[in-house]
Order: sequence, then structure tokens, then C-alpha cells
Amino acid sequence: MDHSLLYVMAVLYLGATVYLGYLGYRHTRSAKDYMIAGGNVHPFLMAMAYGSTFISTSAIVGFGGAAGVYGMSLLWLTLCNILVGVFIAFMVFGVRTRKMAHSLGVHSFPEFLGARFESPFIRRFSAVVISLAMPLYAAAVMIGGARYMEQALTMNYHTALLIFAIIVVTYVFFGGLRGVIYNDALQSTIMFFGMATLLILTYTQLGGLSVAHEKLHNMADLVPAALVEQGHRGWASMPEFGSEIWWFVISTLVLGVGIGVLAQPQLAVRYMTVSSSKEIYRAMGVGGVFILFMTGTAFTVGALSNVYFYETSSQLALAATAAGGGTPNVDRIIPLLITESMPPWVMVLFLLSLLAAAMSTLSGQFHLIATSLAYDLMSSTKRRDGKTLLWARIGTIMAFVITLLLALQLPTSIIAIATALFFGLCASAFLPMYTAALYWPKVTRVGAASSMVVATLTYLFIVLFIHEKEAAIFGVSQKLFGVTSIASAPWTYIDPLVTTLPISAIVLVVVSLLTQETDSSIKAESTKAQA
Repeated sequence: MDHSLLYVMAVLYLGATVYLGYLGYRHTRSAKDYMIAGGNVHPFLMAMAYGSTFISTSAIVGFGGAAGVYGMSLLWLTLCNILVGVFIAFMVFGVRTRKMAHSLGVHSFPEFLGARFESPFIRRFSAVVISLAMPLYAAAVMIGGARYMEQALTMNYHTALLIFAIIVVTYVFFGGLRGVIYNDALQSTIMFFGMATLLILTYTQLGGLSVAHEKLHNMADLVPAALVEQGHRGWASMPEFGSEIWWFVISTLVLGVGIGVLAQPQLAVRYMTVSSSKEIYRAMGVGGVFILFMTGTAFTVGALSNVYFYETSSQLALAATAAGGGTPNVDRIIPLLITESMPPWVMVLFLLSLLAAAMSTLSGQFHLIATSLAYDLMSSTKRRDGKTLLWARIGTIMAFVITLLLALQLPTSIIAIATALFFGLCASAFLPMYTAALYWPKVTRVGAASSMVVATLTYLFIVLFIHEKEAAIFGVSQKLFGVTSIASAPWTYIDPLVTTLPISAIVLVVVSLLTQETDSSIKAESTKAQA
């Protein structure tokens, strides 16, 4: 890498980041400014902030690396991201969320749920789920950026983690959501140009679009025998229907993330930052194009990396990451491809793109953890603005420490798994309740709370004791029962979301229908007491 160019670009980039964080600080004078950026953000900024918060290094490095193993089948996630994560999210959830949030006068996702159901328990329980689970996702994002810095700059991995975290925590601490959104606009622009360059140069090096895809298709007979047994049929084809890999790609990666995005707390807050529903409709097109280009590029280049590595080293992408006696690591496929195949200026541009992707997502995550800890868990009707702002900033430091410690402990090849796990948990715990809050007047607070608690506990049980990929990482089942999973196939590789989301929805409906009279009497007593 051309280090002189890197230093110049890094200084310019960090200078712009500091300046935009300062602008956010200057305009952050109240809890509303810190939580939802004053509620008057321009739709373009909102769309770019939504997209850059959604698409992070976990998508580019983690899921791009997964495409290097499982192939073009991950492009179904791109389709799902656009249809569900942008169009349905904005039109079905975004408009009503903004309207209801402004009517209730709320500033965070847990506060929104708590106010809608008039339930402090729902607010605090959802804040606990976010505070405990979000650091896992944030750690995955941090690892993605640090892995590229480690590869490109021959930097110590732990040093790279620390650099990422300190930069992000600084401007979130001072600038709140205004600082986050201002920086997201800059970072998403850098990400877009970085990924465009990567896509064009990858196809150029491999002989053009049709030639590159033909080469990938012709490599089907090179798939390792172990992957063939699990249903792999080549990097240009879908896995065998119903096979272990098919279930992992479809249920964990595509559905877990594609549906889970609807109930992402850090994204739901973005709807609250604009002043009208019209602004959300205006933002939708920008968000769709951005998501298409980011994920489509990452998954395509990830799959095509097998062509490059086989032509240059007679190795497949995953095997190339273990060159020199190392351990194969899915999370190193994209960083290794960039450092070995791209000219120095592209390495610098992509480094900044990954910095931007990681920082934009981490900033939203740190902000959400901070507000969940300091605003929702420690909420008080008498404590507003000044003290809330102070505690939110203290919460940011707590989020930083928790995430950094977790990132240091997670194993290799963890980014895509950790991301899908968080998305799946949010979908199971929040999506039925969130949907009912917007569209079903008969939902009761008992039904909503029961759905959230049952789904959360069921999801965690499956993760710890049944679903093999996560159960092996956490090791609880192994310690208690001496086996990685207490279940048998196919449940060991069917994602927890497939089971817990229907359970969550059924519990919500059944309990709500059984508690109609109870909920009505509680509301009547509450109204009488307030009067």
C-alpha cells in the first residue's frame, strides 16, 4: 500500500469526520437532538444514514466472505434487502412509525413500544434485550474493519480494533444522532464510490462480466467434497433444496437478515428523524439504490474471488486465507482479495470505504446502546434534557467498553453468524409486537409483553442448545450435556428464526384475544387515575 497516499487520505477523512461531529455537537442541545436529531433531517440524509447504518463491514467483509464460500446464492439476500429492508420497511413501517412516534412524543425504539402499550415493563425489557445483544452485532462490525486494516497495513489486530472504536465513540459521544447522521452522509458516499470501483476492477481483471461468470460456473467440479455432501452445487448455482447449506443460506442469511431488518431498533429510529411522511417516500428511492449497489457488489465480488485465487494460486478463496499455515477464515476473503488484486490507490479507497461502513454502523449501534442504557433503563418523568444528555453520553462509553471486550473474545469466521443472530433475535422478539403496535388495535399490553418474552427466551434456548453453529461457539450445551447440540438434523441447521417468529406471532394473537377485558379495565383505571 502507498502509505503516503494513505496518510493524506486518512487525515482528510478523519478531519471531515471530526468537523461533522463538531457540527452535530453544536446543534445538540436537548434530548430530542441527541436521540432523533431534532426530528427535521433532510430525506436524502435520512436515506443515506439508513443505508450506511444497515450496510456495514459485516455485509461487505462478513457476508462478502460468505459468498466466497457459498456463491451467488447470497444475491437472494440483496433482493430481500431491497424489497423488505427498504420498500416494505419505509412504506409499511416507516410512515406509521414516524407518525405515531411524533404523536407520542418519543425519542427511542424501546420508548416507542413502551408508550404505545403504556407499559414500562415492555420499554425496559426491550432496552435490556438491545443492550445485551447489540454489542455482539457491533463487535462483528468492528472485527470486519479491523481485519482489513490488519491485512492491508500489516497492523496488529487488537490495535486496529482500538482505533476503530475510539474514533467512533468520540463523535457519537459529542454529536449524538446529529453527528451520526452528518457523518453517515459522508461515509455512505465514500462507500458507494469504493464499491463501484471494486466491482468494475474485479470484472476487468477477470475478463469482463460474461467471461467472469462463465469461469465461475465452470468451477463447480472444484467444490470440496465436504461442501458437496452438505448440498453445495457450485458458486454460480443454488445449493441443493433442503440441504444443510440451503437451510443456512436461506433461513439464516437471507431470512434472518432480510426479515430481521424490519425490527432493527437503530433503523426504526431513523424514521423518527424526518418531519413528515412525504420525506420518507422521498428517501425510499435513494435507500433502494444504495442497498442494491452495496450488497450486490459485495456478494458478487465475494463469489468471484474464487476465480481470481484459482487463476493466481490454484486455490479456492477460503483455502487462500490459510496460506502460510494459518487457519482458514471466511472473514479474510474480501480483505485478502483487495490487498492482492487491486492497485495501491484502490486499497486506500477501499480502506476508507470499510472505515466508513464500520463507523457509520458502529455509530448507530453505540448510540442505540447508549440511549437504551441511559434513557430507557434509567428513565424518569422528572429527568429530561440536561441529565438525559449526560447519561446518554456516559452510556456511549459503556457501549464502547462492552463492544471492545466482546470483539476481543469472539472466534474467527464470526461476522456473518453474529450479524444474523442479532437480526434474528430482533425479528423474533420485536417484529410481531411492532407490527401489531402499528396495525392491530386489539393487541394488548399483556399479549405484546408475552410475545416478546417468550420469543426472546425461546430464541436464546435454540441458540445455546440446538442450532449447531451458535451452540458450538457459546459452548453451553457442551459443558452441561457433553454434546454440541441436544437435537438432531435438520433442527441443528434450521435457523432459530424459522421457529421463534411464528411462536412469537401466535403468542401475541392468542394472549391478546384472551386478555381483551383485562387490558380494557387496566386502561380505564389508568385514565381515571390520570384524570
